[in-house]
Amino acid sequence: MLVLNCVSKLLTLEKLLKSHFPESLKVYGAVMNINRGNPFQKEVILDSWPDFKAVITRRQKEAETDNLDHYTNAYAVFYKDVRAYRGLLEECDVINWNQVFQIQGLQSELYTVSKAVAASKQLDVKMSSSPRLTYLSVTDADLLNRTWSRGGNEQCLRYITNLISCFPSICVRDDKGNPVSWSITDQFATMCHSYTLPEHRRKGYSRLVLLTLARKLQSRGFPRQGNVLDDNVASVNLLKSVHAEFLPCRFHRLILTPAAFSREVPL
Repeated sequence: MLVLNCVSKLLTLEKLLKSHFPESLKVYGAVMNINRGNPFQKEVILDSWPDFKAVITRRQKEAETDNLDHYTNAYAVFYKDVRAYRGLLEECDVINWNQVFQIQGLQSELYTVSKAVAASKQLDVKMSSSPRLTYLSVTDADLLNRTWSRGGNEQCLRYITNLISCFPSICVRDDKGNPVSWSITDQFATMCHSYTLPEHRRKGYSRLVLLTLARKLQSRGFPRQGNVLDDNVASVNLLKSVHAEFLPCRFHRLILTPAAFSREVPL
């Protein structure tokens, strides 16, 4: 276990965490607050530095504590290797197991590993979870092909499969692991095919997906860009709500088809 309290190293950690969005977002937010006055008296625990595999943020031990206050007694977790996270949990001085507390994170093994260690210490664990935020898989390509206004054909299915394989994507999945809201990136580094299934609309998923993918692209040095139709009122309003800049130039897509293929190419 290592307590990271060097100002320059904490600033470096903040930058490093940006390259692991969205999984690192909870820890990243906590580290940002630490680096900006630390109003909640937090500190950072790592398994090693600078080549860390797990990070936990927690309340400083000298901070005033109410053992029943699980709101304030909160840990944020990010790991590159779940075994390193479990190792930190099992160390005697990382977690205060004698109080009611919460653990927050955005990775799939978090619940299973945390519950196993907590059970060995005779703690009860209750989980509340928001929709699962993750990446698209090539197995999701058929759904995207069927729901895209420009899709529904073999060429588009192959194209979407390649985009998912090559470029960043974000999606919200339901309890069964099925995508309900998503956005992908095309070969021009443009966010595209942002879509939410009708039965899952008006839940904030589109905003979550849009902002997360935009941050992911920015963290990799790409511009945050996309195209929207003038009559897509919902998308236009969403973009305005996140203060997107509407460019003075208009997007043009030209599809040129030789006469020999005029009856075969879906447009």
